[in-house]
Amino acid sequence: MGEFDLIARYFTRPTRRAALGVGDDCALLLPAPGTQLAISSDMLVQGRHFFADVDPFTLGHKALAVNLSDLAACGAQPLAFTLALALPQADEAWLAPFSRGLLALADAHGCELVGGDTTQGPLNICITVFGEVPVVQGKSQALLRSGARAGDDIYVSGTLGDARLALEALRGTLTLPAAALAQARRRLEQPTPRVALGQALRGVASAAIDVSDGLLGDLRHILRASAVGATLNTSVAITLIAACARPDWATAIISSEKQLDYVLAGGDDYELAFTAPASARQAVQAAARQADTPLTRIGHIDAEAGLRLMDAAGKAVTRSFSSFDHFA
Repeated sequence: MGEFDLIARYFTRPTRRAALGVGDDCALLLPAPGTQLAISSDMLVQGRHFFADVDPFTLGHKALAVNLSDLAACGAQPLAFTLALALPQADEAWLAPFSRGLLALADAHGCELVGGDTTQGPLNICITVFGEVPVVQGKSQALLRSGARAGDDIYVSGTLGDARLALEALRGTLTLPAAALAQARRRLEQPTPRVALGQALRGVASAAIDVSDGLLGDLRHILRASAVGATLNTSVAITLIAACARPDWATAIISSEKQLDYVLAGGDDYELAFTAPASARQAVQAAARQADTPLTRIGHIDAEAGLRLMDAAGKAVTRSFSSFDHFA
């Protein structure tokens, strides 16, 4: 099967919103009047971001999910995406489920595949996604990293740490009960992009970011962009690792110290971390209900620079946490 047969069979579909999709030198997009384009790219490399034996269906899902998560952090509505795919060989048994997983998530979010490229090489998936953000009275409604202010609350959506838990189990560094592994592995391989929540937070959140490389590392991006500091309550944060919510699992799995490591620095969560004024707490909860997404308030923004961790007794947690680094 040649390159163009591969594209035609697995990745060519009619478009409804784009003026021109797969098949020409460029796609043509038609953003709605009164909107800005939000654009993001992510690359997944075998051996760095996923195991060689991963289910191709879940890999297709994750490849797009990590990009949709960036749109969510911006408060954008998905519009379209392109796919650049390097393959060791044109294996139909792999391509069929990969394309199903990819396109099922695309359909769920109304995000059209409009172009890209394929070549032979080590397995590498690069997606560029396009979204729309409203402009109201000349002002963009995009959520940025630079809007956090002293006194704002800090929230995180969903759960954190389960993806890292699954990764360690798959690496063989710990053993999980079968049910715990299945739950954690879904979080690693099929993350849920919080697109609806990001849109519901427009005009409510002061700053936002998606949690891809670990909560602390990603939160520091907000602090730097906003020129503020923060204090986090670790006794609240540690409850965010869902697989350890059951006492019988928690004692069988990992220590509380490791649980906190995975929550604060585990990575691959693809949840939203965001800030909002304390006066907006009711509006934040309304956004959570609208998006049907649980939220947890885990700290607050400070005028003083730096990121401080406090335990339940108000004592400083001084040990270090290392977030994911692509070149480490």
